[in-house]
Amino acid sequence: MDTKALAMFHHLARKLHFAQTAEQFYVSPSTLSRTISRLEEELGCQLLHRDNRTVKLTEAGEQLKQFAEQQLEQLDLLKLSLNQQQAQLTGQLHIYCSVTAAYSHLPALIDSFRQQHPLVELMLTTGDAADALPHVQQQDADIAIAAMPENLSSGYHFHHIEQVPLNIIAPTMACNVQQQLQAPMINWSEIPVILPEHGSARTRFEKWFRSMQFGKPNIYATVSGHEAIVSMVALGCGIGIAPQVVVDHSPVKDRVQPLDINHGILPFDLGVCCLNIRKEQPLIQAFLQSISDSNRLS
Repeated sequence: MDTKALAMFHHLARKLHFAQTAEQFYVSPSTLSRTISRLEEELGCQLLHRDNRTVKLTEAGEQLKQFAEQQLEQLDLLKLSLNQQQAQLTGQLHIYCSVTAAYSHLPALIDSFRQQHPLVELMLTTGDAADALPHVQQQDADIAIAAMPENLSSGYHFHHIEQVPLNIIAPTMACNVQQQLQAPMINWSEIPVILPEHGSARTRFEKWFRSMQFGKPNIYATVSGHEAIVSMVALGCGIGIAPQVVVDHSPVKDRVQPLDINHGILPFDLGVCCLNIRKEQPLIQAFLQSISDSNRLS
């Protein structure tokens, strides 16, 4: 079975979007459609349900998707084995992380990897830290710097880096929020709160708030990314929750301060995450190995 055809089908099976797959492989949608049709003829069964709007895998398509994944991975491993004498990995490694992690943790993680594998092109996507695992799951990223959720699926491989404390932060400027916090009896249910749209930090804040029996939080806004939370708190919009490393690297760090309360919110377990089924792929394996080597030397 043609390797390129398998690769095209595997990408289409993940994205379920003909235009995206055609663009990825530099072919026209009609060429891609003919390639899928030839696969269906070769296998003697329908792989996709198609109409003008949607694409869905048939049961046979699901089976071929798994087969293609295994074959493409084996081919990558074979290429690595055949080129071990040269010890020069090539290709692209897609990394996802937050803006803060891009300069707080990523440089140290990639330094040794770049020295060992200078021909590998690193592709970086930044965004909300809470979206890291979905990017890995959808294979839009090979690896991600992520906070380990409380219930991590067995489908992920997680390599621990460090623990990152979480703080409840407030503005330092004179504002209504400061006046509320300085009251003899703080009415926590009236203080405006800025929270992440989703993710572990929001879950931990809500759990703490319930445990303190403060009532229902007064949510001023929900935003994407901890960096935006720090900025909104600095503007006096409310209090918020943010990892200490985000505050430390924020350009407005002098305009926020941690609340002097014993909140007991557990720190993030920060690490590098990838799919378990992909951790043996050459580029991912090499990246994880470089982190392990750096940890042993430090």
